[in-house]
Amino acid sequence: MPVPITGPGPSRPAGLDDATALMRYDANKRSTLVAYLLWFFLGSFGAHRFYAGRTGSGVAQLVITLLSMLMTFVLIGYAGLFVVALWVLIDAFLIPGMIRNHNNRLIASLGR
Repeated sequence: MPVPITGPGPSRPAGLDDATALMRYDANKRSTLVAYLLWFFLGSFGAHRFYAGRTGSGVAQLVITLLSMLMTFVLIGYAGLFVVALWVLIDAFLIPGMIRNHNNRLIASLGR
């Protein structure tokens, strides 16, 4: 049974670390196009924020949307839906930066 090469050493070529890091980056990087598709179809539920690694604000958008939908029967829910709609509209301009930051954090974590 072959023994996997896991650490640096004489049997591991120097360029293999770079190739492994590049493969991990390609497997885990995020796409701006996918983020915009999630924003367009599921934006009020925070799907684009979950995708960009911003889980806390994604949960906030999801909770506000769901609670506002439940509260529309007493008309107060429309205010929450308005706030989320405004938030999602602003996110349209922030998505490229969110994806860039996620990918940069991924690069930094692979470089260690």
